Amino acid sequence: MIRALYLADSEATAWAEWYRHTAELGVPPSTRLPRDAWRIEVHVDDVADLTVAATLRRGGVRRLRPTRAQWPITQAIGEACWAAGYRAVVAPSAAHAGGRVLAVFRPMAGPIGGLTALPPPASFLELPAVPTGLRT
Repeated sequence: MIRALYLADSEATAWAEWYRHTAELGVPPSTRLPRDAWRIEVHVDDVADLTVAATLRRGGVRRLRPTRAQWPITQAIGEACWAAGYRAVVAPSAAHAGGRVLAVFRPMAGPIGGLTALPPPASFLELPAVPTGLRT
């Protein structure tokens, strides 16, 4: 298994992914607070682009679904990209219509090159609004 840091193209996509993951855990969202949201500047080359539907279809994904059941297929696609020398993959968000996620591979412990956190983080003590376009 290859570890990765998952980033989102917008705050709405990040929260959609968070709400989807929280639902899969079967826990009340309020139990996962407080939470900080960071802006991350990304300067990474060698990114596999999985935003084209035909690319995902070649990997066995006919339609992205926001479900853990699809993870084995999408994980295998990501692992193949890592084995091919890519540093990251950009893909459509399964949880947020129109959103995109970036998974930056992290095969070793320590900082990931090409990423810079832009302080201060936005701190959330209360639940944010459920994003428009959330798919669960």
